[in-house]
Amino acid sequence: MTILQLFLLGIGLAMDATAVSICKGLKMKKVDYRYMVLIAGAFGIFQAIMPLAGYYLGSTFSSYITSIDHWIAFILLGVIGGKMIFEAFENEEDDSGISYDLKEVLLLAIATSIDALAVGITFSFLQVNIWIAIAIIGMTTFVCSVIGVFVGNRFGIRYKSKAEIVGGIILIAIGVKILVEHLGLF
Repeated sequence: MTILQLFLLGIGLAMDATAVSICKGLKMKKVDYRYMVLIAGAFGIFQAIMPLAGYYLGSTFSSYITSIDHWIAFILLGVIGGKMIFEAFENEEDDSGISYDLKEVLLLAIATSIDALAVGITFSFLQVNIWIAIAIIGMTTFVCSVIGVFVGNRFGIRYKSKAEIVGGIILIAIGVKILVEHLGLF
């Protein structure tokens, strides 16, 4: 694969993480740069680790992983999206800022990077320099996630409660999309 092909693949893999980053940006009154780096860093690292893991797992375990990966992503994104919708309806008196929920960020990073595991498995069958591939995928995801936080923040300032509901629906929709695609329904 060429550098351009890897970059385009990285953008494709980063789209779920970007959508989730937009949702996280919605909750910020102003961009919290530490939290933004935490989000983008977690997404970038997991988008890089998963293809590496898939590369080394190769075809040996691919049938086990691909048989449940969509269910894992669906459940994680559904729960987190549901939580986001629920929080939009909670009493908004305590709007002092965002919570640094590392566990939630890590679950989102895992859920949005499961497809990258499958890509890594395919890398094991191709003539791909895995180190260059994961560097490009990780950096692309990091940059897309940073942009996503800024976009979400700009939109969320104006439409906070409604934007949180939309953000939760987007997370659930991403989970449903992953599930439907992997089940071959569309």
